[in-house]
Amino acid sequence: MVKPTRVTNSIRALRFAHGEMTQAELAERIGVTRQTVIAIEQGRYSPSLEMAFRIAHVFRVPLDDVFHYPELPEE
Repeated sequence: MVKPTRVTNSIRALRFAHGEMTQAELAERIGVTRQTVIAIEQGRYSPSLEMAFRIAHVFRVPLDDVFHYPELPEE
């Protein structure tokens, strides 16, 4: 049985790399609440694909630079 994997993200690091953008600023730019950004950063909420692309667009990076899915072992 394969252990479930979790999608992780680099949003916090990207916010700091982009002039210490606050969670509130990011939330405003992607059209959600600050609480939603917090939940995404902490891995408690997975954004829709559209929202994920909006986040990547804000930071001007590929989606893979924001969200990471662990490699699954070969079967």
